[in-house]
Amino acid sequence: MGAHKHNRREFLGKVAAGAAGASIGLSMHDSVHARTGEMPMRALGRHKEKVSLMGLGGYHLGNATDEQAAIRLVRTAIDNGITFMDNCWDYHDGKSEVWMGNALRDGYRKKVFLMTKIDGQTREAASKQIEESMRRLQTDVIDLMQFHEIVRPGDPQRIFTAGGMEAVLEAKKAGKIRYIGFTGHKSPEFMLSMIEMGKKHGMIFDAVQMPLSALDHHFKSFEKEVLPVLVKDGTGVLAMKTLSFGNIFKTNTLTATEAHHYAMNLPVSVVITGMETMERVDQALATARTFKPMRKKDVGALLAKTSAPAAKGEFEPFKTSDMFDGTAHNPQWLG
Repeated sequence: MGAHKHNRREFLGKVAAGAAGASIGLSMHDSVHARTGEMPMRALGRHKEKVSLMGLGGYHLGNATDEQAAIRLVRTAIDNGITFMDNCWDYHDGKSEVWMGNALRDGYRKKVFLMTKIDGQTREAASKQIEESMRRLQTDVIDLMQFHEIVRPGDPQRIFTAGGMEAVLEAKKAGKIRYIGFTGHKSPEFMLSMIEMGKKHGMIFDAVQMPLSALDHHFKSFEKEVLPVLVKDGTGVLAMKTLSFGNIFKTNTLTATEAHHYAMNLPVSVVITGMETMERVDQALATARTFKPMRKKDVGALLAKTSAPAAKGEFEPFKTSDMFDGTAHNPQWLG
């Protein structure tokens, strides 16, 4: 067992070195965008598909003051170069998808890469949620459909044996879905299990969404454990919870821009953040437009600031409690 662990650490170390190199490749044009003020675009992993470096988070969209405000937020983001739209079947009981669907009318749908998520793990639940999401989003095709919340050790097995994946693959074959991925925020172990389960069934996921931040680096780290594997597989990496749901500000360490730039410096395709106000949209745009590859010593300085407060996961409650596990509180969503 000791030799196995050693070999695994050695393997991950080598892959991590590759990931660091990949970061430079992914970011090589970002300095140009920083000078010109344009939105940087990156490839979705191994695919030629390009997405904006900054993505608009669907959960926070549901916190906008009203539907008209939400529509203005989405369209302002798109008009200024943000093409990646994040959403989920369960966000605010479907309100986030409805509001985004209305915002994507009048020609805006064709300007974006639209992603949403389903909770259903059975064939029936997954099929039903796919259709509901498409109806709410007013679209004939979802660019990326993801299985939401791989937060239990049994989730990967159930998705592949209870018909959830079968339903998604059928929707893809029917032209309703273009790419397939999954998300998680609880444990790197569960994410690695889902990746391996996919490979057992001859499948390498197109994208994976997970927490990546200067806090995550120090505790139950997705960056250290999962990111290198995704880079090796050519899977698109979608960074979320870069601000740890705002908790990073409680550490009195980094600004929002520093936190986002840390994540952007990793080999990710997109950094997804909440934009429930126009101020947040403006901040997100400025952050993406000013990003340029960071020097190793600057990355080290950010990590040194966050090391102590991040050590026990106190500011990443999505890893240490079930308060962010929507399907734990609503198990019926799983089917």
